[in-house]
Amino acid sequence: MKELTKICVFCGSSEGNDAAITEAAIKTGKQFAQQDVTLIYGAAKIGVMGVLAKTVLDNKGHVIGVIPDFLKKKEVVHLGLTELHTTKNMHERKLTMHELSDGFIALPGGMGTLEELFEIITWLQLGLHQKPIGLLNVNGFYNDLLKLLETMVRKGFLSMENYDLLLVDTTIENLLEKMKRFKAPEIPKWLKKHRT
Repeated sequence: MKELTKICVFCGSSEGNDAAITEAAIKTGKQFAQQDVTLIYGAAKIGVMGVLAKTVLDNKGHVIGVIPDFLKKKEVVHLGLTELHTTKNMHERKLTMHELSDGFIALPGGMGTLEELFEIITWLQLGLHQKPIGLLNVNGFYNDLLKLLETMVRKGFLSMENYDLLLVDTTIENLLEKMKRFKAPEIPKWLKKHRT
C-alpha cells in the first residue's frame, strides 16, 4: 500500500451550479483531515478550491497553497493556510506542486483543471514520476471526458495501459483506496532524464 501523506488537488476556482460538487469538495476535505493527508492546491480562497481548503482547515488539517506571483491578489489568495508558496510563473507552480505531492486528484473544474490533470498524467505516462492520479467523477461530471478517452483507445491514439493510469471513482473514500494500491508501470527503457 502506497503512503499518501500529501495530495495535490486540481479543481475549479468557480463553485459551478451543482450542489453535489460542493458537497464532494467538503467530503474530500473531511477525508483528508481524518486521514492526516496534507492538501496541496492552488492557494485560492474562492470556488471549489476555497471550499476544499476551508473544510480541511476547519477540521484541523494542513493545507499548502502554491500560487504564481501574478495571481497573488488579496481577493484571490487564501491567507490562512498552513503554508503558502509563491512561484514566478504557472510552470514553476506545477513543478512545485509535483515536488510536494505523493499523488494527485482532479475534482470538477474548468480549463485549468483539465490542463493540470493532463500535464501530470502525461508526466506519468512518460515515466517522469510514479505517483497515483485520481479522477473524482462527481454526479457524472467527467462521463463525457471518459468517453473521449475510450474513443482515443479505439482509434489507436491511447493505449489501454495509459488509459488505466487514470484512477476513477465516484466517492473520495474509494478513490483514495485505489490510489494507495496503485503500482506505476515500468519506465520505458528509451526514456532517459536527459531526453525530457
